[in-house]
Amino acid sequence: MASDSSTASSTSSFVSAVIYNGVICAVFVLLFLIFRRKFIRLYQPKSFIETIPDNYHTEPLSNNFIFWIKDLVFKSDAYVLRQSGLDGYFFLRYLKLVIFICCIGIVLLYPILLPVNATGGAGNTGLDILSFSNIENQKRYYAHVFLMWIYFGVILFIIYREFIYFISVRQAVLTSPYYWSRISFRTVLFQTVPESYLNERTILSLFPEAKNVWINRSVAELEKKVAERDKLAIQLENAEVSLLKTAMKNKKKADKKNPELAGTAGPISDYVPDKKRPHRKLKFLIGKKVDTIDYNRAKIGELNTEIRELQDEALTGKRLNSCFVEFATPEAAFDAYQLVSHHVPLHMAPRFHGIAPETIIWPNMRILWWERLIRVFGTNAFITVLVIFWAIPVAAVGAISNITYLTDKVHFLRFILNCPKVLYGLITSLLPTILLAVLMMLLPIILRLMAKLSGAPSTSVVEYKVQNSYFAFQVVQVFLVTTITSSAASVVTQIVNDPTSAMSLLATNLPKSSNFFISYIILQGFSVGGGLFLQIVALIISKILPRILDGTPRKMFTRYIKLSSLGWGTIYPVYTNLAVISLTYSIISPLILVITAVAFSVLYLAFLYNFLYVYRPEIDMTGLGYPRALWQTFTGLYLSLVCLIGLFAVGKNWACIVLTAIMLGFTVFFHVTLKSAVIPLIDAMPKSIQLEHALHAGPSGTPGSGSGPSPTLTEKSTNNADDIEAAAAYEQSRLKARYSNAIWRFLRPDIYSSYVEVRNTMIPDWPVAEFTVDDERGAYENPSVVAQAPFLWIPRDPYGWSTTEVENTAGIIGISDEGSFFNEKGSIERQGLPPYYEEEKHL
Repeated sequence: MASDSSTASSTSSFVSAVIYNGVICAVFVLLFLIFRRKFIRLYQPKSFIETIPDNYHTEPLSNNFIFWIKDLVFKSDAYVLRQSGLDGYFFLRYLKLVIFICCIGIVLLYPILLPVNATGGAGNTGLDILSFSNIENQKRYYAHVFLMWIYFGVILFIIYREFIYFISVRQAVLTSPYYWSRISFRTVLFQTVPESYLNERTILSLFPEAKNVWINRSVAELEKKVAERDKLAIQLENAEVSLLKTAMKNKKKADKKNPELAGTAGPISDYVPDKKRPHRKLKFLIGKKVDTIDYNRAKIGELNTEIRELQDEALTGKRLNSCFVEFATPEAAFDAYQLVSHHVPLHMAPRFHGIAPETIIWPNMRILWWERLIRVFGTNAFITVLVIFWAIPVAAVGAISNITYLTDKVHFLRFILNCPKVLYGLITSLLPTILLAVLMMLLPIILRLMAKLSGAPSTSVVEYKVQNSYFAFQVVQVFLVTTITSSAASVVTQIVNDPTSAMSLLATNLPKSSNFFISYIILQGFSVGGGLFLQIVALIISKILPRILDGTPRKMFTRYIKLSSLGWGTIYPVYTNLAVISLTYSIISPLILVITAVAFSVLYLAFLYNFLYVYRPEIDMTGLGYPRALWQTFTGLYLSLVCLIGLFAVGKNWACIVLTAIMLGFTVFFHVTLKSAVIPLIDAMPKSIQLEHALHAGPSGTPGSGSGPSPTLTEKSTNNADDIEAAAAYEQSRLKARYSNAIWRFLRPDIYSSYVEVRNTMIPDWPVAEFTVDDERGAYENPSVVAQAPFLWIPRDPYGWSTTEVENTAGIIGISDEGSFFNEKGSIERQGLPPYYEEEKHL
């Protein structure tokens, strides 16, 4: 019979979590509805900011207080893909996938499983009456087993279907003009290149279709000087603005004393004496004090000469063991990427395709093969150790969720029993979930550093690696450690009194630990979801920090155009782990499914709004976070099956153990088979897709345009192109005409989610950037080799002081006072785009 304290704990925690998180969510959403129309820059920046590329501009939503939700929810998949990109689209799809899986579980499991549990006879009350722990007669386990077979079988098919859909959409989008025209899609990075291959002639001999070769070289001294010049330039700009501000302030004071002189002004030195000009010390505390403007001008002039000399010598510097190879066509680049290039193990490998120049981590271009092995082993070992030791604070948080059970042995905690029910619920539900969320916020910084140290060549690869390691932390720390400590805490007194009963007691109380995760999912769904709508941190920052920190036109403009972004490596694992938790408890404690469905629905709406109107992710992973999240979702199935086997073992129902073990074996078989089937299609571009693309695009390479795909493919397919396309079209139409109902469309993703189908219905009309020969020639040079000094921007004053400063500085570094000015109150205003701004290009 469950104790009264146990019942109180589960019920009070659930009610407290729903009430408090529900109220917080309601307040956040209400404030969002009020502020949405008032603070357009914060809540709809993608609708009007002029610097956003056309493909990310979003149609403004209705100003109606409520009905805008309908417009948001009914946006088509094609529209969502266009506005949020591949990564945003598939992240939103993952949230919808979890909702769909939970709804399927509710339909399949609830009509049978909830009555079976509720009448199980173990005497539980409260929420525990609906869980596996309320089953006393082990014959009732068969209901769980057979429903598990049906439910998990459906999930496996859904995952298979999602892989088919993902591959089709990604291949269709990557062969669209927006991606196909990029130089990054014609370029492959080869690392650990042997010394004898580090020359252009050999690379061109190895790859006859290569067009350009960039041998990476050591430019450490040049990088250092470029970084120093950039720092000095920004210091100079800040000092110039500070000088003008001081002059305007002092002129205003002088005008109050002598109003008759208000319209005239002398040189700036009349209002800012030498000792009041911007100064700084060359070294901290003990360095020589210098006039910032005069010193930085002179130093930048010296660096300009030194940098030009080093840039001229850059192509003769020490060669590193990596190179970028641009091919004549994307098809040739994909072929080279998919081939084994060298006969010696670990040489000319790893190789990467589609790396954008702006994402390259240049220090990792020189790693030797043995050094890479050491780095990978060392960083993995560090992360493993970190996982182990991180369990200590996480275990403490897990114990808090069941702290009531510890009061029998830890007497000083008994004051908690006397707390009001409201405070009691907060301590056992809200407090541990908040502590856990804060604890997990510290990890991303460490994990990204480890990914860079392991040798990741670009920021997109860093995010891909972090997604794996952060998911491991989420599962081990947020889920497993918390589950074990929560279950152990709930029966610690009984284990102390009878240690031999530890296994059966933990197994019996395992379902009860779902109460903590129900509270955690409610927190993530309601409080976090509501917070995503309101963006309370961004709201506060936008109203306070600009007045404190944005003292120059550059800073004002940067904050104005800077949109919120996401780190894919850390955003996916949080919600993948919630899906894993829900799947793990789906049979043991089915109530979690409805909670997850509601929570993810709130999250989906919040993320959908932000992806369409607020977010602009800086890193393009071309959707690769989605298949990794799907693979990681299998963890929930495995954990659920293992837990069920343990629970059946405690109940001594050997038939159920065998049936569950069979499902476990089938899941492993399905997992391995699916991996071997789809992994080659995820990261590659099959020849059949290249052929389809060439046939569809015609001689131009892009539908209806005139710049050409692979001429070799076009020439080879000239004779039979019509026959191939006609046969494919006939087969598609034949299958659709026999099976046009919704069920068959769901069961046959190979037909209704095929590459051809997606290409014809989903491809966004993103504009294609135009590049000059010079843009492409310097694309994969180290940025310091082609670096120019920053262009300075200062505000214009009515007395001509800024014009004088521009004239004094212009011979050394680019500078302008156009597009910004001091208003009548002496404050800086910005008008239009800065003189240094250029529209972004995607190479």
